[in-house]
Amino acid sequence: MAEPPVVEPFVVMAKPVGPTCNLDCSYCYYLPTAGRVPSAPGRMAADVIEAYVSAMVAAAPGPDVHFVWHGGEPTLAGLDFYRRVVAVQRAVLPEGWRCVNSLQTNGTLLDDSWGAFLAEERFAVGLSLDGPPALHDAGRPDRRHRPTHARALHGLAVLRAHGIEPDVLCTVNAVNASAPLDVYRFFLDQRVRWVQFLPVVQRSPAGGLSAHSVTAAALGTFLGTVFDEWVRHDVGSIGVQTFLEPLLPLTGRQPTLCTVSETCGRALALERDGSLYACDHFVDPAHRLGDVRSDGLATLVDGPVQAAFGAAKRDGLTAACRSCPVLALCRGGCPKDRFGTAPDGEPGHNVLCAGYRSFFSHARPLLERLAALARRGRPLAGIVDELRVEEADVEAPWREAGRNDPCPCGSGRKYKQCCLGTRRPR
Repeated sequence: MAEPPVVEPFVVMAKPVGPTCNLDCSYCYYLPTAGRVPSAPGRMAADVIEAYVSAMVAAAPGPDVHFVWHGGEPTLAGLDFYRRVVAVQRAVLPEGWRCVNSLQTNGTLLDDSWGAFLAEERFAVGLSLDGPPALHDAGRPDRRHRPTHARALHGLAVLRAHGIEPDVLCTVNAVNASAPLDVYRFFLDQRVRWVQFLPVVQRSPAGGLSAHSVTAAALGTFLGTVFDEWVRHDVGSIGVQTFLEPLLPLTGRQPTLCTVSETCGRALALERDGSLYACDHFVDPAHRLGDVRSDGLATLVDGPVQAAFGAAKRDGLTAACRSCPVLALCRGGCPKDRFGTAPDGEPGHNVLCAGYRSFFSHARPLLERLAALARRGRPLAGIVDELRVEEADVEAPWREAGRNDPCPCGSGRKYKQCCLGTRRPR
């Protein structure tokens, strides 16, 4: 008897080559899984592809069936791999249904053949990019320790030449966190339409944050600085998922990101050997749910083990987190980051808590104004004009300052040696 479809939405991040990658990112969280779990070498075999695609179609309520191809670097599987995937999808898809494929890539291996295929098959593409060259290359060298920024930008150009506008995934790490406006304005200069900021959190052997990780304080400053620029200039021009996601709970809707949802467990990981894991941050023997070839996908996704894993995100909050005034906006963050200590000494606290609390406390008044615009059916970009009028007096010193006058920012330096040419007028 066929399994009933899964009712609540879920996503499986399929790893066609496991943790294999042509880059050697200093902060990669997936590469270490190669030593933690058994997995078939090479790329995902044909029987796993067929079982996975068939199971996804059977578990989906339809008419859209979503597939996410992740890594490592998924383009290392080769074009023929994805041609086979698409062929299998067409063979098992019910009439009137469609498969929606997404590919998360570092972009360095993309060429016109890739661009033509991805465009023809209507793949959505996410591109990993950490800002301008020096900041990107500091953490994202290739396996021979060479810079990759130029190759990633070439990949972006390839995608655009074939009519694909990718979303950008930017990590916030120990290096680029200190230059929030440099990172953000780089994406503006590149005409990026959508960006997600993902904080790097690694646990050191001693139990604290690794040297590659962003600190809570640095994350709070980074997000607050970028938000202040975005909300006054760029709402409607570039989507920043980190800022738009909180509008969902503020308007009575469910978040789409597991990290800011009350519970998790709806974003699973499929290794190349067919093993299904609770999450791609928890690919280890303790979180292996079963095999997509022999165990029903719907049974694993909605089973008691995965349900308990998802509920633990809510039930495992520290007392300090449960009483936090911005809990509804961050929901304690990702469980993988809960190896800190709360102010009252309780363990299991998110190591980035202070940063999230600082950012959301700062941004909440304007986030609520954006939510009010959304509830009234008005464009969010309207807040830019509203703030320009309200803050006109704040701009006066900047409009009147001469090149050799003291900089209005209060640094004590001349305007021409400080903010002239770098500050965007409100």
